[in-house]
Amino acid sequence: MRISISTTNYSWPGGPSTFARHLAEIGRRADDAGFHTVWVPDHLIQADPNAGADERDMLEAYTTLGYLAACTERVHLGTAVTAATFRAPALLVKAVTTLDTLSGGRAWLGIGAGYHEAEARDMGLSMPAVAERFERLEETLQLADRMWSGDESAFEGRHYHLQHPVGVPLPLRRPRVLIGGTGPRRTLRLVARYADACNVFDVPDGGATVRENLAVLRGHCDDVGRPYAEIETTLATRLSPGDTSDDVARRCAAAAALGIDHATFVVGGPWSAEALEVLAGVVPRVAEVTAAR
Repeated sequence: MRISISTTNYSWPGGPSTFARHLAEIGRRADDAGFHTVWVPDHLIQADPNAGADERDMLEAYTTLGYLAACTERVHLGTAVTAATFRAPALLVKAVTTLDTLSGGRAWLGIGAGYHEAEARDMGLSMPAVAERFERLEETLQLADRMWSGDESAFEGRHYHLQHPVGVPLPLRRPRVLIGGTGPRRTLRLVARYADACNVFDVPDGGATVRENLAVLRGHCDDVGRPYAEIETTLATRLSPGDTSDDVARRCAAAAALGIDHATFVVGGPWSAEALEVLAGVVPRVAEVTAAR
């Protein structure tokens, strides 16, 4: 099982002058611990409903990922997740391609239809009706596939029209695509058709929701003629105060038994050295779980 972290909160004590140092430390520890990916949120405002009133700091995602790329050597990097309508598709594809090139082939495209309507209103971002968001998401995925394949022919979608989408340079390693969300009719069908990974949530119901999500995804894979095993199953979960490495390793083993390949952890507040140390202790334990499967 792979272990990753998501940095949902940047409000470290000391304020913005310390953010670069803290991010560089996260990157160094992620490399040293063997974490698979560092994910960052793609918001312009703090979107974590659990954040305190004094935890409003938010960094722009792709600038942050570029900085992390320069601070790291092996850990993968991506957004969890970009709202498809917040950027023009070619601009988004170019940003992920640039990240991949400058990181030596470590970029993900983490993407979803988008949900934060209040943020869109407050910040003047595009957030059309739900049906249109999914149409634009699918066209963005189609365009990314074509640009990363070197196809520069005109793209004619319902919403996007590109006369000559040039994707030079091509990525060093074609970025893997994670689609966020668990909607059974649209989101998981798009995962089956276009994605390398899904993202489900650690609901405290004994695994019932996770099993249901994965069963729906398997059905969509059957419908589109794609092997279910090609899709990496990721789980968004939380590292809570007081958790030990052994506690978390047992939870990961339970998730693996449900069919999860990759666990991504968030914490309440910014990441601390102590929380990162606990999670680093999980990596060798889950390696044993994976070897035993």
